[in-house]
Amino acid sequence: MDAAVVDTSFGHFENAEQIAFWNGAGGERWVARRAELDAMLAPVQDALLERAAIQPNERVLDIGCGCGATLIAAADKVGPGGSVLGLDVSAAMLTAAHEQAPAEAPVSFVQADAMVHHFKAASADLVISRLGVMYFADPVRAVLNIRTALRSEGRVAFACWGELRDNPWALEPLQAAYDHVPKLPGLRPHAPDDFAFGAAEWVEKVLTDAGLRRVRLERCDVALDLGAGGGLDAAVQTALAIGPAGRAVAGQPTEAAEAATSAVRKALGRYAKAHGVMVPASFWTVTAVDP
Repeated sequence: MDAAVVDTSFGHFENAEQIAFWNGAGGERWVARRAELDAMLAPVQDALLERAAIQPNERVLDIGCGCGATLIAAADKVGPGGSVLGLDVSAAMLTAAHEQAPAEAPVSFVQADAMVHHFKAASADLVISRLGVMYFADPVRAVLNIRTALRSEGRVAFACWGELRDNPWALEPLQAAYDHVPKLPGLRPHAPDDFAFGAAEWVEKVLTDAGLRRVRLERCDVALDLGAGGGLDAAVQTALAIGPAGRAVAGQPTEAAEAATSAVRKALGRYAKAHGVMVPASFWTVTAVDP
């Protein structure tokens, strides 16, 4: 999909680039590999759901719900007396989530930009997100807006990537690709990006500036199976589908792209073992309370 024809009118103009990306190549790649990505990210989701401590009958809001794995797991925990609303900017990913959700699950979906969406006041007991909160042009404004959906003493629980340097699953393929393709343009500090919430101090500042209290971050260091059981070929596909290496390689001449892909394969090869391609990763689980 050409980003120039993507409808971004439902979101804030500062988020237009992200909305276009997730309604174009970004969303398409996630949908195409959703089963593999959900398997790879299972340790992230498990840690998030443990910290979220979802209770039966609760009303949950899932920000950046993507293809719906975390939303569906949350719906199972709240049961028929609860509800889960999944919000995402990507039409393709929401369609995938809707298709994946059991017919009887107490779930609903909305395509929206959480930074400006008009949430129903005090409609949620809990806000969750698996790797979906790092992409706002103005994260404080986004959290302030999301807070309108929370009841008093409502809870927030999300997972976000740590620093890029602490995530070899993304960094090493990127460094390998850079031997053959130009480096990505530099980003301003804390610009919307997979690793925008990597610094604990920044996350704490965003949440406290937005009025949340009892902010707690817990670092989780894990090994993720980048191939999700599919071996080295699948791991390379994943690295080029969701990591920064993929953005570096996208649109490059065929010869350079093929050379970069071979370099990524070599970089990941040292992590390949009989049961997977286990690459170190680091993420934060973050919890807070609305006063």
